[in-house]
Amino acid sequence: MAYAPSVVGVSGSPTRPSRTTVLVDEVTRTFADATGGTARTIELAPLLSDLGAAPFRSQLSPQVVEALEAVESADIVIVGSPAYRATYTGLFKLFFDQIGQYALIDKPIVLTATGGSDRHALLVEHQMRPLFGFFQSLTLPLGIYASEGDFADYAISSDDLRLRIDTAVQRTLPLVRAHIDPESRYATAEFARPDAF
Repeated sequence: MAYAPSVVGVSGSPTRPSRTTVLVDEVTRTFADATGGTARTIELAPLLSDLGAAPFRSQLSPQVVEALEAVESADIVIVGSPAYRATYTGLFKLFFDQIGQYALIDKPIVLTATGGSDRHALLVEHQMRPLFGFFQSLTLPLGIYASEGDFADYAISSDDLRLRIDTAVQRTLPLVRAHIDPESRYATAEFARPDAF
């Protein structure tokens, strides 16, 4: 029986509806379809008051803890935030401040972001990639940025954006499959043993 990876998206938008959520959900479902996995998108907007109510994970609501655990146990994580003051939202940071420091090591992370114009496109590289570098995650090479012009009525309307999503998925699929396939991981672990040589 083929392994079905868990693909979890996280939208750091504080508003609903949200273009960021639309983008994250689309990328999450595209990766799930391509890998034969399951897709889930977590919106942080409904968790805003809970995330800001306590400084420690042990004091957070069951809903927030469940969302944190879903991200930590996922095989692939898609993250996204709208551009706020040239960086990701405080809500996005609040959530990932509660993720276990070692929970995302080597986990494939797909970076996405939205903004009012293309001027904010470097948010992905200059702000988001270093955050997941701290977690020692496997941030995939191609980030996906979308501006307001790529949407109409909170739906993706740009063929160019869809092409960018498909390109990001297709170019990173071999890397993701090799990482999440249990047999590949087992083979890598065996190769890495000191007595394997």
